[in-house]
Amino acid sequence: MVDIQEKAELHAEELLQLLQAEETADFRYLFFELHPYEQAMFYREQEKDNRMRVYHFLSPKEMAEIMEYIELEETEKFITEMDPQFATMVIAELAADDAVDILKELTKDEVASFLAIMEKQPAEEIKALLHYEEKTAGSIMTTEYIAFIKTQTVKETMKEMKVKAPNAETIYYTYVLDESKRLVGVVSLRDLIVADENELLENVMNENVVSVKVGRDQEEIARMMRDYDFLAVPVVDFQNHLLGIITVDDILDVMDEEASDDYSKFAAVVDIDTKDSSPTQAAKMRLPWLIILLFLGMVTASLIDSFEETLEAVPVVAIFIPLIAGMAGNAGTQSLAVAVRGIAVGTYGKDNKLKLLLREMTTGLLVGGTCGIIIIGVIYVWKGNLFLGLLVGIAILATLTVATISGALIPLIMEKFNIDPAVASGPFITTLNDVTSVIIYFGMATAFMGMLIS
Repeated sequence: MVDIQEKAELHAEELLQLLQAEETADFRYLFFELHPYEQAMFYREQEKDNRMRVYHFLSPKEMAEIMEYIELEETEKFITEMDPQFATMVIAELAADDAVDILKELTKDEVASFLAIMEKQPAEEIKALLHYEEKTAGSIMTTEYIAFIKTQTVKETMKEMKVKAPNAETIYYTYVLDESKRLVGVVSLRDLIVADENELLENVMNENVVSVKVGRDQEEIARMMRDYDFLAVPVVDFQNHLLGIITVDDILDVMDEEASDDYSKFAAVVDIDTKDSSPTQAAKMRLPWLIILLFLGMVTASLIDSFEETLEAVPVVAIFIPLIAGMAGNAGTQSLAVAVRGIAVGTYGKDNKLKLLLREMTTGLLVGGTCGIIIIGVIYVWKGNLFLGLLVGIAILATLTVATISGALIPLIMEKFNIDPAVASGPFITTLNDVTSVIIYFGMATAFMGMLIS
């Protein structure tokens, strides 16, 4: 029995032969035996000459179904290489929100060109969504939903739904409006099926409908849909007029986008998902952060230089600088990861923030104390100097405690001032903890230098 991946690979070889031989009918027959995702993978792996043949073999509607499975970062290359008229029809066949996502990857001139030759109705739907601010409900919603007036009967609703369903993003929820087109309720497909066909929608609908304002942040909506287990959520204006809906597939894209964005900031790397960037482009994106960290690292170097007398008097203390700084950096990054994730998923309310800090401080004391005790024994066996072991052990206890507190505290402070907590990235926390650990360690070594020498 051949598994799905092997089957797709076998089909790909045969499809390529048919494509190059321009056997249109056989190609289409075999191509549409594949899942749309597999179709998209075959398409994106082809060279440009082969992709141009694909455009001749498929209709705009069929091509649009494939584009739904292509990463947004790649769509600009594919859309702009198509014949402009064909590309315009492909965009028009997409759901309005997906079309907007693709157009946002293009230049303003390219967008204007496509909209100018597009049919009036899809062009107007797309234009209506394009003006919404990025990463808000308006920018990710679709206008392809099903809604009815509350005074309609279930029978009338089901009859109209059969007509509207093919063009709707989802039919599992039907939204109910009053005479002023304001959202007043929602009814599930299940409830419609089991209801009496002569019953009015207003008697069947659930009036406790959860909606979001058009300007609400997409990350907040993702958390809400996760908490409520919604398949879709309606988007309304300030007067509660229904503007569109956000479906779970769009929210999955948002969650992936936000996770990538947070990880990029956490690692101090801009646009971590850029696949086709050259080494020069990658270097340009990373250099600003690394230069900033270089100068922050100089602070650590100057601090060590200020303890030159201590190093001359007790050179052995220099051996443990990397150990203490590295431990502090790792502990701080672990604490930072916990705090940033908690803030991102909305775990920490006002009371929970204090609990987080107390928990991280206690954790720092426990791990610092354990590591400190271990290192005291190791240094005593290795160097035969109990006081040196105590110095390093206590320094580790202090630096790990401070590191875990700062790793949790800094994101909370940044959130307080409406700064993205993910910006408090690992490299910054590591550098900050380097400075702190050097001050603590050399401060203690200088204070007790006499006991170290004797």
